[in-house]
Formats: sequence, C-alpha cells, structure tokens
Amino acid sequence: MRKPHLRGRGPDLPVLDQVTQYDFEPGYVVFTQPAPKRLRVKAAGEVIADTTDGLILFESDHLPVYYFPCRSVRMELFERSDHQTSCPYKGKASYYSLKGQAGDYTNIMWRYEAPIPACPAIGDYVSFYWDRVDHWFEEDEEIFVHARDPYRRVDCLPSSRRVQVFVAGEEIADSVNGVFLFETGQPTRYYLPQEDVRRELLHPSDSATQCPYKGQAAYCHARVGNKMHNDIVWTYPKPIEEVTRIKGLYCFANEFVDRILVDGVEQPRPVTGFSHGYS
Repeated sequence: MRKPHLRGRGPDLPVLDQVTQYDFEPGYVVFTQPAPKRLRVKAAGEVIADTTDGLILFESDHLPVYYFPCRSVRMELFERSDHQTSCPYKGKASYYSLKGQAGDYTNIMWRYEAPIPACPAIGDYVSFYWDRVDHWFEEDEEIFVHARDPYRRVDCLPSSRRVQVFVAGEEIADSVNGVFLFETGQPTRYYLPQEDVRRELLHPSDSATQCPYKGQAAYCHARVGNKMHNDIVWTYPKPIEEVTRIKGLYCFANEFVDRILVDGVEQPRPVTGFSHGYS
C-alpha cells in the first residue's frame, strides 16, 4: 500500500505515508485525514458546531472521531471547566461545558491545546462526546453512535442460497430470498423476508439500537416452547438509503440462535460485541 508502484493493487491512501508509530509502544498509531462532509452538532436547541473543514482522527483500539476547527464552533456558548485528562498519545485535554443550559451539558467538548510532538496537529480543533450532545449530522442526514469510518464498507446482496435458522431445536426461518449483509469486520448477517419467518413465534420488544451505517433497529423476542428468547431478532423499519434492501426484513442474531445453516452448511458462531449481551 505504501509503495507507489503497488497502489494499483490496493487502496490509495497517501495519508498513511505520514503515519508514525510511538517509540514507547510500537504499532500504536494516531493519524488524521480531512473529512470533506459538512458536519454539524446540535445541543440545547442550538447548532454548536458547523464545518466543511473537519478532520477524522483514527487511533489504535478506538472508533474514529470527528474534530472541528475552533473557528467553526460557537465558542461563546461554552465555558472552560476545571476538568482535565491526560493521554500518552495526544497530551493533556481541557474540557468545556455549555453555559447556563438546562440539562446535563457538562464537559461535552474537549481540546488538546498543546498536543505532544508525535500527535497530529489538532491543537486548533475540538471534539464532542457523542452521547452528551443531542444530534449529529453528516450533510443533511442525522447519524448515530459514532463517526462513520470511511474504510468500512457495507454491501447488501440478494441471495438465493437457502438460509435456515434454528432456535431451541425448532426451525424458525427458512428462506431462499434473503439479503446477505456484508460489513467490514463483522460476521455476515442474513436478512430474511417476513413471510419466510414463523412470525407467530415472535413478540415485539421495547429494545432498540442504533447503527451509523444502517439506522435504527427494532427488536423482537421469540417464544419457542415455554422459553422466551429475548431480543433474538431485529429489523430496520426505516434504514438509511445505502441499505434499503434490508428494509422490513428480519435478521437473527448469529451469536444467540442454536444454528444457522446456509445451503445446509452450519455457520460458525461468531464472537462480537453482542456476544455478552446488547448494549
């Protein structure tokens, strides 16, 4: 990837040419690249940040994070708090709270005013805690949970391969009209038409989750025999535009069902963030 004559074989990522590793922890990297989308953050009914000149910061073992130039932030709405943190890879961070607002908007913004030399030049940028503000937007679309990683891909492909799902020893779904969802770093998910699922076994759940790449998911329990299997299936009633093929389809959690067979071949049980329960 880093040799120009080989770039035709893989992603062209010039930003990686400038990446340096930390002497005290080889292999750990922090780097930024421009985020060309219009990015906005809202809190307490106000747009508190609005930029087309943001950065996306990548750090080993972390989700990507959007950083905003200070000039694009309504700094007059904030007051600096006494809270500080220290990061060995970036330096000392100062924190800011919204002034005089109802609700908890304490320490929602941070800044590394003097980042250490090994860190990218983020001294004139700030970032926000995702779940402490009210809304995030990329262009005019609201996004959820965390910044979308430009190196993550999601493909939704119709498939005639037969998918069978078993829960508590019973076949609960059987379809040759599914949509297979392939997401970078995640197990294949099998989204199946409602008519191919034993819907009489399903019961609506109050649970919901959000995904930056797919939207907001609703859940169902499955009652098989005398046992209720909680939140074992989900659906996206209104997915984002890029994954509309999965709209209204049911997906069973590979981690929790007994078995999923694809063309008669049992699929390995994946280990994911869901394996110990939903967040």
